Amino acid sequence: MNKYLDRMFAVIGFIATMSGLVVLAVLLWDVCSDGWGKLNWHFLASYPSRKPESAGILSAWVGTVWLMFTTAILAIPIGIGSGIYLEEYARKNKLTDFIEINVANLAGVPSIIYGLLGLGIFVRFMHLDRSVLAGGMTLALLILPVVILSTREALRAVPSSLREASYALGATKWQTVSGQVLPMAFGNILTGIILAMSRAVGETAPLITIGALTYIPFLPQSPVSFSSHFPFVQVSFSGLFEAFTVLPIQIFNWVSRPQKGFLACAAAGIVVLLLITLLMNAAAIYLRYKRQTRW
Repeated sequence: MNKYLDRMFAVIGFIATMSGLVVLAVLLWDVCSDGWGKLNWHFLASYPSRKPESAGILSAWVGTVWLMFTTAILAIPIGIGSGIYLEEYARKNKLTDFIEINVANLAGVPSIIYGLLGLGIFVRFMHLDRSVLAGGMTLALLILPVVILSTREALRAVPSSLREASYALGATKWQTVSGQVLPMAFGNILTGIILAMSRAVGETAPLITIGALTYIPFLPQSPVSFSSHFPFVQVSFSGLFEAFTVLPIQIFNWVSRPQKGFLACAAAGIVVLLLITLLMNAAAIYLRYKRQTRW
């Protein structure tokens, strides 16, 4: 009887897995078939337009890259540091229990709530307006609980014997955490970061709430510029305070238009968004693999 149940469960699991893969493959095929012909250099290097044949996604994909970079810079160090503190340093008392419960609950809060929070704090109270920095801080709040939880789970997966061996050799708490525990947990931490950033790159509701624009005929100022005079390289962060748009908003704008030509533009935009997501994930997976091979 048990062998029959095991086989039945294996068959059901295989069917469920294949069903999801088939649906995903059909969706990818439909999107690629509609938008592949639109993908060219002109589409990537042109601004949005009222005419579908001349519309592009330059401001959208550049804004997405800006926003993901800002989100990662803000959320990843704070999330990993908070996870390390809660798991390795914080004492187990009512305050830490309260913090842990709230972090776990925040991971399941709808994204629109974070948009309202960003609108009230970053846009209105801090007067950041509809800038890249306001959007990045809003998305950083969105993924921060996920990064904290994944960091804590990764640290828990490290055997306690490793910590005890490090302490026995005379290492301090920080030497043990930084030199032994974190390198062992690095791969699992990166997995959580991949999931968090993949969620952030496709979010639309928080950005619409804080007032991200659907049409922008310019790009945020580049953080690095070159000149013929000393020091030859100039660094500026003024682009963080400029207006922006992102691929999900641009895709939504095109889908809502009645002209059929914009549907091909939307499909091509989805393909570009998928490629950006895959590149982000590939970079994180490569770093995780390189780190694991050292151990």
